[in-house]
Amino acid sequence: MTDLTGAIWRKSTRSGGNGGNCVEVATNLPGIVTVRDSKGASGPVLTFTTRAWTDFVTAMNREGFR
Repeated sequence: MTDLTGAIWRKSTRSGGNGGNCVEVATNLPGIVTVRDSKGASGPVLTFTTRAWTDFVTAMNREGFR
């Protein structure tokens, strides 16, 4: 299991006044990016390699999913 004690979580810039349905991401850990549901901070976390996350974000921006 990955140690996430040093993770600095930030909410998506697309999170608005939707009652707390937000995604949080931590990009400060070496070699990985982690994603979680802000309502369940102690719940499951998705972990991606930095490369996989960069590829995902690039593809979403290219396809217009902003």
